[in-house]
Amino acid sequence: MGQRERGAGGIETAPGLVLLPRQGAPRLLGRPLLEHLGLESLPPFVESASDLLELAGFHPRPGQPEIWERDGVIVHAGECLLEDGARLVWTWALPEQKSAATQRQVRYLSLASHDLRGTLANIRSYAAMLLSGRIPLEPKAQRGLETILRNADRALAFSQDFFDSSRADLGALAFERERQALDPLLAAALERQRTAAKATDVSLVLEGHAPLPLVEIDGGRIQHAVESFVQHHLLRAQPGERILVHAIPVGEVVRVEVRREGLPLSEQDTVMVFSHQERAFQEKKLEDALRLHLARQEVEVHGGTVGVETDAGGTTLFLTVPSGLSQELAPSAAAQP
Repeated sequence: MGQRERGAGGIETAPGLVLLPRQGAPRLLGRPLLEHLGLESLPPFVESASDLLELAGFHPRPGQPEIWERDGVIVHAGECLLEDGARLVWTWALPEQKSAATQRQVRYLSLASHDLRGTLANIRSYAAMLLSGRIPLEPKAQRGLETILRNADRALAFSQDFFDSSRADLGALAFERERQALDPLLAAALERQRTAAKATDVSLVLEGHAPLPLVEIDGGRIQHAVESFVQHHLLRAQPGERILVHAIPVGEVVRVEVRREGLPLSEQDTVMVFSHQERAFQEKKLEDALRLHLARQEVEVHGGTVGVETDAGGTTLFLTVPSGLSQELAPSAAAQP
């Protein structure tokens, strides 16, 4: 542990070390560990290596429990149990953050996304231009162009979800944290779905709640996740039902609940909600399953979780985002119809 490890390209890396005594605060043994994890200081309460990595927003690589990843940053981490019951946690930075094959796949996805979305955007642009009112249209042509416009918008959204999810699978999902309030994001997520809800006679309600702490998140990613939950409920809602959005501070996280009041999901459907491949094969379509899969990836990249709960009165999809990065409170949102 006292030696320096030489990484790829001759770059030297030093181990990060922290001692976790049986009682008391963790003791940092040098700054490399903070640099490896991108932290300004250690969390005050840490019980194990996995606890520390999770608090820093890292996730273990499937099948490789000592390899942890976050936004393309990869560390090798573990712990040793000492004779007095204390734990010595260690980390090594891995200089090559992404393999050449992964970088090639990400680049390929970017090219495919550009070509496909460019073509769809071109179709949408011409349809919108013809619908602008400057060119007289017969009713049948008008309806046809409106259908083209709707389908182009739907295809653009679907392709964006597909390529974002594929990048997330490679550990290359683009996101940028910013310290902000959740309330405006929740209101915007509902507003974007009001037209669809009105068409099916479903009410969208943002419930009032206690002041929430500001959180450091990618607002667009979290808003997309909330919208995906709303869209999932809209596909199953019956006329007259309500979809309620509510946020609750719970310890070190903020929990955002999107609840549909009505007939709850079956036990089988509840288990399958976030299983995108199984749902796609079973339902013979991918759009909603992919949206929820990407929502899960977007939340997990922030160090949060997603889940589903049912009771006799309905179904609740929920997500959590860490709130420990900032305890400053934002104004509470008033209930909106």
